[in-house]
Amino acid sequence: MRVNLFQQDIIWGDPEGNRARLDAVLEEAPEGELYVFPEMFTTGFATMEGATVEEDDRSVLEWMKGWARKKDVAIAGSVAMKDGAMCANRLFFVTPDGQVRSCDKRHLFYYGGEGTRFAPGQRRVVVEWRGVRFLLAVCYDLRFPVWLRNRDDYDVLLVVANWPDARALAWNILLQARAIENQCYVLGCNRVGQDPACNYTGYTKIINPYGEIISQAPDHLEAWVGGTVDTGFLKAYAANFPVLENADPFEFKCNT
Repeated sequence: MRVNLFQQDIIWGDPEGNRARLDAVLEEAPEGELYVFPEMFTTGFATMEGATVEEDDRSVLEWMKGWARKKDVAIAGSVAMKDGAMCANRLFFVTPDGQVRSCDKRHLFYYGGEGTRFAPGQRRVVVEWRGVRFLLAVCYDLRFPVWLRNRDDYDVLLVVANWPDARALAWNILLQARAIENQCYVLGCNRVGQDPACNYTGYTKIINPYGEIISQAPDHLEAWVGGTVDTGFLKAYAANFPVLENADPFEFKCNT
């Protein structure tokens, strides 16, 4: 499967403006079967009181469904959503037939104020698309390997993020570590630019199960990053070197 990740310079607090800019980006997008956008790709990491969020899912989902149908691709990206009295950092995975799968960010970034207005997700979500199984994760989730442990239920770990320069070393190392320990591909889609709190270099990349970087975006620039997920290679590698058969068991108390 050919996958493409867009390293986006997000306009702060402007859902309509971001979607309009991405309309032009998608018109010229490379061929593929999956397009991935960063965390909170319509607003930036808008977690503070008074920051703009999507009030409902209709506008962004109709936009994602329209492009998925037009391009015959799946589209993934997270959005800040109203969810009752709280908000949710919700990662959507939308396919051309209009189906929507989603998960809410499990590990909220309290250090950045996310825990005061957002509710944590309770479900670990794996989406199958054209024969490839994707585990969905959002930014800070990357630091928690037990939550992301491969139970032989996914092929690709898909992580969307607003991961700042100050912790870029952790982003780069953890993406590779998650690929190696889980014998999976990892798609790490980060943003560039700046918001009121942070600067972002990007480091959007695709990593194979060996931990090798297949492709990576140029620093500080908006760009597409493309690569191929080869499930045949993945199965052959796991059969030849069955690391996960020796993995420690973990109990999950959340819904799965």
